[in-house]
Order: sequence, then structure tokens, then C-alpha cells
Amino acid sequence: MSQSIGTRRQLNMLSTPAVIFTLALIAFPFAYTIWLSLHEFSFGGSATLNYGQNYLLMLQDGEFWNGLKITLVLYLLSLVLQLVLGTYVALLLHSSRKLSGIVRTLMISPFVLPPVVVGMMWLVVLDPSIGAANWLLQSVGLPRSDWLASPQWVIPTVAFIDTWQWTPYVALIVLGGLQSLPPNVYEAAQIDGASRWKTFWRITLPLLMPTIVTAAILRSVDLLRFFDIIYITTQGGPGNASNTLNIYGFRKGFEFFEIGYASALMITLSTIVLGAVVLLTQARKRVAW
Repeated sequence: MSQSIGTRRQLNMLSTPAVIFTLALIAFPFAYTIWLSLHEFSFGGSATLNYGQNYLLMLQDGEFWNGLKITLVLYLLSLVLQLVLGTYVALLLHSSRKLSGIVRTLMISPFVLPPVVVGMMWLVVLDPSIGAANWLLQSVGLPRSDWLASPQWVIPTVAFIDTWQWTPYVALIVLGGLQSLPPNVYEAAQIDGASRWKTFWRITLPLLMPTIVTAAILRSVDLLRFFDIIYITTQGGPGNASNTLNIYGFRKGFEFFEIGYASALMITLSTIVLGAVVLLTQARKRVAW
């Protein structure tokens, strides 16, 4: 017994430096960003404490509210599309097990591609002049679209690109949940004569909700920090039609060099992400079985 306790103490001593280093690696940048958000600071100048004036300025900034609205609209649109389509694809793969291995392998390719590759690929496909998207529209008699250059279509288009890339990721998560469901419940439903539709709504969907909410948590962290695809394809344009909070904070910090204000924007965005994760985690506890 004493030997076991001694071994545990040695392991704790060995792991303590790694734990401290990891915590410092996470805590220091976050604490430094908070400190910067409370100061007026630009590159090449000295930091001046302004007692939270950056946050007051943010509340009066129309671009901040516009960026918040765009962030939330893009988040909700993309999340709903990815959860619905991902669940549907997972059900298809689960029902056709002969093809699931091949299709699963092919499905991995979109979300393992670098965002730069995805963005550049869709820039070519959606090009107003030579893109395949407008060629397909014209071939069926529909008018051409500006896609990423249109203030009305840029947010749905960006949501579509992100959905194309990350729906397979959600599908694989939901597929794992489907494969872990207890078979005896379905056997009882079959004996009772339940139709496929009722089986899905009354059994499959309720049992899958913890898995779906888990997928929503994982995607929420990325979607609320939407940056890569927008920066590659539109850089917040046309005008400010796709200027999310993350893009706005980046431009404030690295184009206008307002580091203090940009830090306040990033702390606010981090708080929103944390709040969404906490709410979804609580929702997952309620639907757990």
C-alpha cells in the first residue's frame, strides 16, 4: 500500500511541471488580453489605463453591433443546417452499412482540407464570370448570381460553404451515437408495430439528442469564432455585410493597430463563446439518458 502511494506521489511530481506549463500557456495570453482590453494601446506606443473605456466605446460602436448580428445569424444558420443535414447523412449511412465504410472515408475529405484550400476552391466555383455555379444556374434557365459579392447572398453563401465542409464531421459524430443505441428498444417498437417515422421521432431522435447536442457544442466553438473562410473569400465584404466580430477585431488590431479596443472585442467574443458552451452543456445534461 505504501509503495503504491509512493508511486502515485512520484507520478504527481513528474506531471506537475507539465500541468503548470499547460495552465500558464492558456492563462497568460488570456490574462494579457484582459489587461490590454483595459488600456489604450497601439503598436509602438505605451499602454495607458482607461478603466474600461474600450468596453463603453464598444457599446456605442455601430460596427460592433453589426458584427454581433452577423456573427449570430451566421452561427444559427450554419449550426441548424449542419445538425439537420449531418443527422440525415448519419441515418443514411447507418441504414446502408455495406456502403458506409467507403462513403465514410470519402466524407472525411472536406473537413480535413485546410480552410485556405476550401476558400480558394469555392472562390473559383462561385466566380461570377467563370464559376461553375453560375454556369449551372444558366443551364437550367435561372439568372446568374454574384454570390460572395452580393450583400444579400454573402451570408447564406458562406454558411453553405461551411456546411459543405463540416456536415460530414457532424454526421460521423451522430453515426457514432446511432451505433451505440440499445437494440432492444427497437425490437420492442417493432413488436408493437411502430412505423419508421414514429420510431424515429419517439425513439431514435430522443436517444440521439445527447450526441446531437455534443456536436452542437463542438461546432459552436468554431462557428462563433468564424474567421478563416470569410477572410479568404470576402475579408468582411462586400462593404461590411460579412464583417463578423472576429473579422472586425482582427481588422481593428492588425489594420488600424487599435490593440486595446481589439482586445476588448476578443474578450467579448470569448465570453459569448463560453456562454454558448455553458448553455449547451446544461441542455445536454437535461436530455441525457
